[in-house]
Amino acid sequence: MALDGVTLAYLVKELAPQLIGARIDKIHQPEKEEIHLQVRQQGGSRRLLLSANATSPRFHLTQENKKNPTSPPMFCKILRKHLEGGKIVSLHQSELERVVTFDVQNYNDRGDLVTLQLHLEIMGKHSNLILVDPITNTILDGLKRYSYALSRYREVLPGRIYLAPPSQGKRPPLEDEEVWRKTLYEEDLDRPLTDVLLARFAGISPELAREIVIQAGLTIETRLHQCGEIDFSRLFQAYRRLCNPEGIPAIQPCLYYKSTLQAPPVAFTFIPFQQYHELRIENVPSLNDAVTGFYQSKSSKNTLEAKRGSLRKIVQEQHSHFSKKLKIYAEAETNAKSGLAYQKWGELLTANLYRIPEGSPEVTVEDYYSPTLSSVVIPLNPYLSAIDNSQHYYKLYNKAKATLLKTKPLQEAALDEVNYLASLQVSLDQATTLSELDEIHVELVGQGYLAGKRLKRENVKPKKGRSNTKTKVKAPKESIHPRVYRSSQGRVILVGKNNAQNDWLSMRKGKPNDLWLHVKVIPGSHVLIPLEDGEEFPDDNTLEEAAALAIYYSQARGSSQVAVDYTHVKQLKKPNAAKPGMVIYEQNWTLFLTPKPEILEQLLASEDLYFAP
Repeated sequence: MALDGVTLAYLVKELAPQLIGARIDKIHQPEKEEIHLQVRQQGGSRRLLLSANATSPRFHLTQENKKNPTSPPMFCKILRKHLEGGKIVSLHQSELERVVTFDVQNYNDRGDLVTLQLHLEIMGKHSNLILVDPITNTILDGLKRYSYALSRYREVLPGRIYLAPPSQGKRPPLEDEEVWRKTLYEEDLDRPLTDVLLARFAGISPELAREIVIQAGLTIETRLHQCGEIDFSRLFQAYRRLCNPEGIPAIQPCLYYKSTLQAPPVAFTFIPFQQYHELRIENVPSLNDAVTGFYQSKSSKNTLEAKRGSLRKIVQEQHSHFSKKLKIYAEAETNAKSGLAYQKWGELLTANLYRIPEGSPEVTVEDYYSPTLSSVVIPLNPYLSAIDNSQHYYKLYNKAKATLLKTKPLQEAALDEVNYLASLQVSLDQATTLSELDEIHVELVGQGYLAGKRLKRENVKPKKGRSNTKTKVKAPKESIHPRVYRSSQGRVILVGKNNAQNDWLSMRKGKPNDLWLHVKVIPGSHVLIPLEDGEEFPDDNTLEEAAALAIYYSQARGSSQVAVDYTHVKQLKKPNAAKPGMVIYEQNWTLFLTPKPEILEQLLASEDLYFAP
């Protein structure tokens, strides 16, 4: 749900007692469009977040302490000059408009006690934070500066007159039902009720408009001309109940989630909304907690997606680069294989030197390699002798042969890179936390795809007769947290989140007799089923469920009849210089499986976040 005017009014009402009278100790600007005020009251110190971000403009108390830049931006310096040490004397909102004003008293440079106003304008991409001198109504500075070149209505520049955002002509909360109905009838009778409420009354968002209609017992498709007297009466009661912050003595803030406990909230409300009845609801102590929980999850998700996008771009560029190399090598191999025929031509010419007239452009000879002794026409260079023509074809053959010998290892190396980068793409797509992306980032640095601090090298004593050209790379000691699931039989199933965890599961964690699974040929996670001593295989249900997880955490997710290899850990080998997550095995079994959605849902819901493997 958006932080609309009504919800904002409830938030102002809730936070005003905690902020009015508080001293502003420190001011920080950790992000380009976000200001943090460290305020202090008798109850202790609090951090107030003011954001003018286009995607999540808001204000609320927060405990998040973000890293600040080494040098504060100009707007932060202006706020520090005028507001640090000051006291918040008032916090108000005008008629459900999405503008919150903080009145701050402080001493100016001359020692006079003055009051300044900090306006937080919550208006999507036009959101802003503006410091104003209310006596002269002039702007001291704005978080986002712009002139008439960007806005015909007003300028936000130091020294300019402050103009409030333009009014949309909407009506403030109405207590008179007759006036309220007349306002409705000013709209087109064929418009949906939700659109009419949104267009005519201040402080209402699309979600709140839908809730008013739903709580009135109507559908969101209902149009104005379809309503009768009872419908209008119920509609007005729902409007009055939801859109009058003074009329609700106690709110019941809620967060809503789609499914799993790990999923971020998808909405927040000041009281339970009927339109979200299918979602999982969580009651929270205050509206501030609801706003904080929703927007911090949204911010974390945005940060996660931004980092995922930057890493994905690098991986895709490298994948495209090596794919082009593979294409070039394939063309070179095809051309080289066609050049192997020159050996036969050279031998046929050598056997028929006496029959080739000098200066001939071509010669027809008998192909003694053919069972039918068919004739072959061989092109010749008339300026070369017969023996030189023969040697020319031998040279072309040797060149093609050398090309094949050199191309094959290059082709294999490029194919390894393509397969490895494909596994990285799967890991990136399935990463759910910043720490998982950080592990992939470290892996990219370690493989040379990204510039960065390399892993610390460990001094190794050189062996006799060899130079110490290679040094052993020692990875930092970090706790590994793979995904942990429980099968329907209660068995533990471990799933690697990335290539580093795949290596750890397969080569370090797994005991020789543990069962290992991986989707055949296709990039994906390594899956491990720990077994007891003397146990060769788990039960059939656990095996199939582990295979379902291997498919789910692979590039084959959503496919049917997927081949999954399984074998014991003792069969796994990691070749020298192999890429992370790459192993080989010779003995294995294969099962073909189409995961059932209900089984996958149960498995994913069984994830144990606190199990220490």
